[in-house]
Amino acid sequence: MIREATPADVPVILQLVRELAAYEREPDAVEATEAMLNEALFGLQPVASCHLAELDGAVVGFALWYVTFSTWKGRPGLWLEDLFVRPAARGHGLGKALLQRLAAVCVERGYPRFEWWVLDWNVDAQGFYRSLGARPEDDWTVWRVDGEPLRDLAAH
Repeated sequence: MIREATPADVPVILQLVRELAAYEREPDAVEATEAMLNEALFGLQPVASCHLAELDGAVVGFALWYVTFSTWKGRPGLWLEDLFVRPAARGHGLGKALLQRLAAVCVERGYPRFEWWVLDWNVDAQGFYRSLGARPEDDWTVWRVDGEPLRDLAAH
């Protein structure tokens, strides 16, 4: 079963985020708190949305996403920030069902793009995404400024 998250789901969402971070070899990188996720997902001006996958009544996966905008298309798009299904719950089609639900959101809202990042080493995920018709955008490289360089840039 795939459903939209509610404020009561914030603790399990944060737990899934922590499990994803451990899976992605960054177990200590999560700075998010329940309060931060609650504000981001359900505050006065939500900036993200979340769908959950349930198996036998238990939440076992999530897809956290937000709206982007393409100046070239002149329309919004959907950016999948995180997709994760607990290893014990894999093989039931829940990852695919989450992606199908987000694709349906795109179609319903007229969004021409549904995008996400995939770690270079995660070849299993890459194969899964290719099987759904997704393709890598190899001509683009992600750039980031954060921490002290971000503060320096803002100061000048």
